[in-house]
Amino acid sequence: MCIGALRRAWSLSIEAVGMMINRRQFLLLAAGLATAGCQSTGNGNSAQTKTVNVGATSRYAADGVYPRYRDAGFFIVRQDDKLFAISSYCTHRKCKLSAQADRSFYCPCHGSTFDPNGHVTKGPARTDLPIFSIASNEQGELVVQIIAQK
Repeated sequence: MCIGALRRAWSLSIEAVGMMINRRQFLLLAAGLATAGCQSTGNGNSAQTKTVNVGATSRYAADGVYPRYRDAGFFIVRQDDKLFAISSYCTHRKCKLSAQADRSFYCPCHGSTFDPNGHVTKGPARTDLPIFSIASNEQGELVVQIIAQK
């Protein structure tokens, strides 16, 4: 659990940084700091947070898996009124996943499968796929914050 990281994020003084930000920017900043804090207090692996602009919400109007950002490390998924980003790397050996017609995910390296929500349905993978933070920026475009392990 990352309680300490959250406490540090909330103690950030905007005045000390010397800038004015709105509520949305503050929430994005707090989420990023909390995520980075959780990674830095983990098992010693260094992690890098990267923000990717994936464009307007209208690009993802129909239900389905959008593989355009697979090589960047994630898929965009629309399920009913939910829009989220899910890792495109298998949790077993970090192979790139393939999106299937039924919106599940398949690992061609060792045969692991994941349901449309990223839950393991067949091993050897034992860990569900990570879901990445997604938000809207000032221009109304979606941004995905991914964490890449080094």
